[in-house]
Amino acid sequence: MKIGIIGYGSMGKMLLRKFSEKKNISKDDLFAANRTAAKLEDAADIATICGSNGELASKADIVFVCVRPADIRVVLEEIKGAVKENTLIVSLNGNIQFSLMENIIDHKMAKVIPSVTAEIDQSQTLVCFNDKVAESDKETLKELLTCIGTVRELPEGKMGMGSELVSCMPGFIASIFDVICRSAGKHVDFPPEMIVEMVLNTMKATGNLMLEKGMSFEDVVTRVATKGGITQEGTKVIYEMFPEAADELFEKTLEKRRIVAEQANNSWK
Repeated sequence: MKIGIIGYGSMGKMLLRKFSEKKNISKDDLFAANRTAAKLEDAADIATICGSNGELASKADIVFVCVRPADIRVVLEEIKGAVKENTLIVSLNGNIQFSLMENIIDHKMAKVIPSVTAEIDQSQTLVCFNDKVAESDKETLKELLTCIGTVRELPEGKMGMGSELVSCMPGFIASIFDVICRSAGKHVDFPPEMIVEMVLNTMKATGNLMLEKGMSFEDVVTRVATKGGITQEGTKVIYEMFPEAADELFEKTLEKRRIVAEQANNSWK
């Protein structure tokens, strides 16, 4: 199986490295192309560098398009005459609808949304497919993506909210606990880095506890926040005050996602 990656930004670079290191895909079976060819110099030891997107598309069985939304259309136009009949085209942007991409290149397609946690092989990667993709092709792509974590298939229409929960969530979680750590620093004479380390290790351990023991959030709260105790005073504040902020968070981000998707799709019409 030959894999091609178009675009050598942070995501393209990460996938190229993971496919080489974790899946042991040889240089002869791993291809890379980028608008600025000089940026690919550090990839020459693990991938075959192609002079054009069309050249890459003519060789690969799976083509990952890792470019900005504004550039996807141009890339599809460049590869449509070169891509092989059975090649799977994978976009790493969830906003452009399959129906619009199919107007340019009527082919097997997937959309993939990784998380920043792919850097440590713990991404919850989302994937959806158009109706031209056979089950065997779906399984091939999913297995390939296990090198960066777990893979979850969703319908195209559910990818937006799915992205909020896995791709955006590291940013949400980091923001929430940044606020908590800053607030804690006002009440204790600990170095900021000590507070962050203590909270991070507790976050990690709590997540592992829940996953390994099958515990719910409510189970943990009940276990720790005994009636009339100190922890309960804190959890009461969170349950009373945080729901409004959480509701607004999703309302704002989903509305922004709708606007961005609408603008992106309108630009193709």
